[in-house]
Amino acid sequence: MHKPIEHKRGMNKHNSLLGLALLGLMALAPAARSQALIYRPVNPSFGGNTFNYQWMLSSAQAQDRLKDPAAGRTSRATNTRTSSLEDFSESLQRQLLSRITRDLIDNQFGEEDLKEGVFQFGDFQVEIRNASDGVLIRIVDGKGGETTVTVPYF
Repeated sequence: MHKPIEHKRGMNKHNSLLGLALLGLMALAPAARSQALIYRPVNPSFGGNTFNYQWMLSSAQAQDRLKDPAAGRTSRATNTRTSSLEDFSESLQRQLLSRITRDLIDNQFGEEDLKEGVFQFGDFQVEIRNASDGVLIRIVDGKGGETTVTVPYF
């Protein structure tokens, strides 16, 4: 019985030396420092600064190595040069359609009556008529395309 007690004393001495060594290492180690982590998104789509948008877009375009297959088809179509007269005609048509839209909205939501009829503006034919659910506007372009818009009554 005498032997296990000596063995226990040797173990205690070993544990105390190990404890002192660990304590000494901790005393020599520098103090650990930390700071709060703050997440700031960069992408404006996810709450980041809106001024990053242009930078992110230009970076993405610079890294984009893929070619659009439709770009070859559209570039040939845009290479045909239009004359100044054609540009003027298209601009005039756009302004007239914009004016009709503005007048239509003013008349529809204002106090004046809307004039029904069919109007011809360059390549466009515009038909305006009252329907049961609102004002019906039918626009037909010279190439056969047709668009119908209904502006509801309020």
